[in-house]
Amino acid sequence: MSGLISFLRLFNELLTAGIAITAFSLLLYALSFNLRDRVARSFAIILVCVVIVFVGETFAGVADPQWAEIWLRFQWVGIILLPAVYLHFSDALMSTTGRPSRGRRRILIRVAYLLSALFLFSLPFSWLVGPLIPEGQPAPHLQRMPLTWVFALFYAASMILAWINFGRAYRRTVTTTSRRRMAYLIIGALAPALGSYPFLLFGSGFATRFPIIFWLAAVISNLLVSVFLVVMAYAVAFFGVPWPDRVVKRRLFKWLMRGPITASTVLMVSTMVRRWGEANFGTSYSAAVPVVSAATMILMQYAITLLSPVWERWLFYGGDRDNLQLLQNLEERLLSQGDLRQFLESVLTAVCDRFQVDTAFVASFGPQGLDLLVTIGDKNLLPDENISNDLLQMVIKNGNGEKKIKPALQLFTWGDFWIVPLFEHNDPQNPNLLGLMGAAQNQNQPPDDEQREALSALSRRAALALEDRYRQEQVFSSLESLTPQVEIIQQLRAAARYDGTVVLTTPDSELDLTPSDLSKWVKDALTHYWGGPKLTKSPLINLKVVQQAMDEHEGVSANALRSILRQGIERVRPEGERRFTAEWILYNILEMKFMEGRKVREIALRLAMSEADLYRKQRVAIEAVANALIEMENQARDDIEQNHK
Repeated sequence: MSGLISFLRLFNELLTAGIAITAFSLLLYALSFNLRDRVARSFAIILVCVVIVFVGETFAGVADPQWAEIWLRFQWVGIILLPAVYLHFSDALMSTTGRPSRGRRRILIRVAYLLSALFLFSLPFSWLVGPLIPEGQPAPHLQRMPLTWVFALFYAASMILAWINFGRAYRRTVTTTSRRRMAYLIIGALAPALGSYPFLLFGSGFATRFPIIFWLAAVISNLLVSVFLVVMAYAVAFFGVPWPDRVVKRRLFKWLMRGPITASTVLMVSTMVRRWGEANFGTSYSAAVPVVSAATMILMQYAITLLSPVWERWLFYGGDRDNLQLLQNLEERLLSQGDLRQFLESVLTAVCDRFQVDTAFVASFGPQGLDLLVTIGDKNLLPDENISNDLLQMVIKNGNGEKKIKPALQLFTWGDFWIVPLFEHNDPQNPNLLGLMGAAQNQNQPPDDEQREALSALSRRAALALEDRYRQEQVFSSLESLTPQVEIIQQLRAAARYDGTVVLTTPDSELDLTPSDLSKWVKDALTHYWGGPKLTKSPLINLKVVQQAMDEHEGVSANALRSILRQGIERVRPEGERRFTAEWILYNILEMKFMEGRKVREIALRLAMSEADLYRKQRVAIEAVANALIEMENQARDDIEQNHK
């Protein structure tokens, strides 16, 4: 019996530490992803209380009597705050389901926080709980005081009121899925409420007479707390995020596997190794402890990485498995601009080896015509960066004057280069010209049949790469235009789970705006700043601040939006006279690129930076304009509300 009690006590200590780790990990998750939502924020405070409670209990179980009393009093900080936080959490749920407080719940929450503050004030003076009973059975605990009964009544009353609000929120849910998740939340909320309270203050006599029942109850209670805490976090994870359900589930599952499950497993293994060493060798710590802990962590991470694609596909994708698998494959096999250049450099290297030359290039069709894409060799021998149309006209002329040339290998000279046209392969009967591949002529050795055959194969490889990249850019263009609408639909779908009527009938212009929502629209509008459909048909026209500006521009929406964009750019401008220094770099990029319409290379040279760095800084500048527009929009809404009042 004593051996069983020792095992249960050890297992309970491990569970207590595991709960503290799990609660802390879930707290980090809440702080990282959906802290903007009120339900998630109040749940994060509950997790803070749970962390305090179980960290205090964990350290009190292994500390000497003096420190054990300190840790048990520290545990009471979380216990005291829980009643008020639960009322706060229940009020947030009611507001989310379309029933905000009319004043009574808000007052009740403030009173609860005030009472919690008073109980916290009494904690150091041993009014709420007394000194430690170090020889207390079945475990050391603090002494019960008269004020303990008052707090117990406050704790129970607050939890009852919170569960009344939970029930009201459950009845107000509008979909089957949201009702099921609300049920998960209500059931999961039992864990911190019941598992955190130190019932040993009131049941020490019974626990002393029946220690095995006490430890069995403690183990079962902590097991339920571990499970229900995750269930509660799962339900809260869907609040305030616009992601699809599969994304929320996958992120939370990975977070749990890599965080609390891995950490708890390492803790359990290291503790067992330490106890085994203490029992067999008389030492509680040896070199085996860190070695086994590190090995366990590595093996856990290896197993998670190896198995995660399998469980994600079977647990989270459902009937959309094939489509999502296709998107995953596209992401993994994507031919990026860097991949394209790397592959074409390899092709040009092979061409130079075959022709016994050291200079070659590939040119593709861009917005300005033929542009050099990849070059190797002597830059002095290469053509200018923007190849003249004479080369294109000569290619067409060599193709019998037709714009679309037959895809058979054609090798002709242009200056000091052999030129090979690169064709699209999807339509052999009517191929499109994608670009040109050129190699310096070897005057001592004209190409023979074997070299022509190799060059034909290499040109097909280069053309295939250009064609794949062209197709991908078409897909990206479609996704880019689709993203804002899909994001809005996902936001509405997520918000409408609990308050569908209000959310779905809210005008688009009154929905919450974020920099990620606006950055794409701002970039498009700035691209057509001086005229074009991306300005005249921009969703930004629906903003309140733009609608207000239309009165000053005779009702012309394009002019109103143009003026608001100009104001947003001016907010990015530093004070003083314009300079070409680091603090002016964002404003100069906006001014030169969108207001003056200069080319990227010209701007990069003027600002003394690479084109890649320029694009990164341009993205930051556009986000700064989007933030400025959000501030202007919020101010416009505040002005409208003040006028209504």
